[in-house]
Amino acid sequence: MASALDSAHMARALRLAARGLYTTDPNPRVGCVIAHGERVVGEGWHVAAGEPHAEINALRAAGVRARGATAYVTLEPCCHHGRTPPCTVSLVEAGIARVVCALRDPNPQVAGAGFAQLQEAGIAVERMERAGAESRALNIGYVKRMATGRPWIRVKLAASLDGRTALSGGESRWITGGPARDDVHRWRARSSCILTGRGTVAADDPALDVRLAPEALGMDRAVRQPRVAVVDSALRTPADARLFDVHAGVMMLTTRVDAPGAEALRARGAEIVGLAAGAGGVDPAALFAELGSREVNEVHVEAGPTLCGSLLESGHVDELLLYMAPTILGSDARGMFDMTPLASMEKRLAVHVQEVRNVGQDLRIRALPIIDREK
Repeated sequence: MASALDSAHMARALRLAARGLYTTDPNPRVGCVIAHGERVVGEGWHVAAGEPHAEINALRAAGVRARGATAYVTLEPCCHHGRTPPCTVSLVEAGIARVVCALRDPNPQVAGAGFAQLQEAGIAVERMERAGAESRALNIGYVKRMATGRPWIRVKLAASLDGRTALSGGESRWITGGPARDDVHRWRARSSCILTGRGTVAADDPALDVRLAPEALGMDRAVRQPRVAVVDSALRTPADARLFDVHAGVMMLTTRVDAPGAEALRARGAEIVGLAAGAGGVDPAALFAELGSREVNEVHVEAGPTLCGSLLESGHVDELLLYMAPTILGSDARGMFDMTPLASMEKRLAVHVQEVRNVGQDLRIRALPIIDREK
């Protein structure tokens, strides 16, 4: 059973893991602390894909002091050759006596095999279940992708208190204040891909980039820009849209790869991705399976009521990120979700509210739709 000292070291390891929130994609965010009792002799976190894992950075900091120590790791150590060598081998060679871990790695290449290798080498392995929830939350997209092949889908919307996202003519800048807009950039920065629809590109001409300085994100390196994908079943996105000036290789997700607009979009550097058709356009299941195959962990959706409503109604939204401004726009303004009218209150969609907090003068609500989690 974990002691209070174990809990304290693991809490530190989780704080270290969070330093990789904006940089590790598509790898998980992992932290490691190496200690002899109360004395910490090394610590580290995974910074970016292709760079050393958290355990390796901590072992390098500890040096010979790692022998006989306990390693506190927020995710099961890897046991296979990927972009870097297996961490299990390094832990064994360093003489680590005990490993305390928060979360079993859902990657099929690891999935308990890392623990088994350590135990076979005589290292005591313990799980810290309570810390596992924090590690899972930090890596929610990675965990889902490894389990289902699909990323975590987070839909962001900004609305007035009466649930309106724009005036009837389409004007929407700005419903929320500066602090809320900065907060959105932090959520963009942690995502693997920003997803929008053709209508939003045509109406708003958004850049969909991260416009915060590295220091605002607690980073000492350039900000990683997420990929951008546009759902456009007939390839009618304007080729002069700002997206193509800001992002290389914008993915155009379509059912018609040979549509008339394809060549103009390719000339702007876009990648045309053909997908199966669903009701009313691109099939969401095919869309997210495609993104999952590209190692996309977290999708940040910024789109209009048609795409957002379609994703919510089809059960493909994992999380809602709602910013509510202290304003009223009235009944003629546009709503958040275009959905099939409900026949009765029994058909209403329930959500589990995870968090409500103030961001400047606005409210931020994080909620999980209560849906079939297999989708």
